[in-house]
Amino acid sequence: MNAKCYCTGWPLVAGLVASVMAWPGFAATLTLDEALRLADTQAPSLVAQDANIQAASSAAIPAGELPDPKLLAGLQNYPVGGPDRWSVNDDFMTMQMVGVRQEVPNRDKRNARIEVANAAVERAAAERQVERLNVRQSTAMAWISRYSVERKDALFQDFYKENRLLADTVKAQIAAGRAQPADAVTPRQEAALLAEQQDDLNLKRTQARAALKRWIGAAGDEEPAGSLPDWPVDGAGYSHSLQHHPELAAFAPMTRQAQARVKEAIAEKRPDWSWELDYQHRNRQFGDMVSVQFSWDLPLFPDSRQIPRIAARQAELSQIEAQRDALSREHSAELESELADYQRLSRAVQRNRESLVPLAEQKVELGLASYRAGKGDLNAVIAARRELIEARLKQIDVEEQRALTSARLYFAYGEPRS
Repeated sequence: MNAKCYCTGWPLVAGLVASVMAWPGFAATLTLDEALRLADTQAPSLVAQDANIQAASSAAIPAGELPDPKLLAGLQNYPVGGPDRWSVNDDFMTMQMVGVRQEVPNRDKRNARIEVANAAVERAAAERQVERLNVRQSTAMAWISRYSVERKDALFQDFYKENRLLADTVKAQIAAGRAQPADAVTPRQEAALLAEQQDDLNLKRTQARAALKRWIGAAGDEEPAGSLPDWPVDGAGYSHSLQHHPELAAFAPMTRQAQARVKEAIAEKRPDWSWELDYQHRNRQFGDMVSVQFSWDLPLFPDSRQIPRIAARQAELSQIEAQRDALSREHSAELESELADYQRLSRAVQRNRESLVPLAEQKVELGLASYRAGKGDLNAVIAARRELIEARLKQIDVEEQRALTSARLYFAYGEPRS
């Protein structure tokens, strides 16, 4: 009986725990730092880059090794004419042969292949750094967008509350004979417009949630918590860090890999060689034999073989160097533009916070006071309220845009590299 009570009690406890966790105060939340941590450990693209590094590391192990030896087997000097034709044992020259051959590429070529493989490992690691930058930057930007959407949604609750207060004021004015009965429709029209704006906001919430889930999975459904990041923006320091941007840093192993391929092409002008050891079995009356032989490649036509390959590899190296220069200039231009945009947005944030929003609030208060006194027009109050709504929403927009710009700058030039 006690066991039965004990077992049936667990569902009740679980239900109580679930109910408590469902309360708003216990809802799961997601900070920016937690989102970045999840992105580092769960982003599929980083898992793919880890596999790429493992593949390059494994491929580098046999890079400088000799090719596998070849097993040889055959029948030599088999007679097809004369008195001993079709016989394996009668002719003293007929031999059953087994042997082994080892090809030996020249040392410069093997060393170049080792350099190519090692550079490929370094390149894979550099490409992971580039992808990590993209993942962390994109995660932060998605979180910022989601956080801003929730801030706007909270404002709409205030807008609806203020709209209800306005409706009560209008009713009081109509009852007192200081307003027209048609004025009662205006607050309802404003409420409908607010609902339309909130529908657009719900769409943006869904889009922001989906963007965040791309990087961190199901945790993207959790409510963002905390505040917008306040990364310091150091223009001079960012300019100094420009050449250390992961996308530019990735060109160092790419260049080393291309240089090693040039060396490998040059090494083809030197001959490879091979050795072969054979054992030949004959009829017992003739005795068995052993043969050893060596062979060398003869690169006698470099103008139509080796030299064009060298030229092709050198052109690839020049291409990589030019691409790096082009990307460096592109990042330099983007950095200047982003810094200028950040300064513009910082001024816009300050202007909205200190002037536009307070002035819009003051305009609404004055208009509403005049309306209550029977001296103002309701349309003027509604117009002032719409200006205030737009000003408050714009304030969140410019703060969001500044945070997004700050994220692009910080992760590209300010975050310490791991």
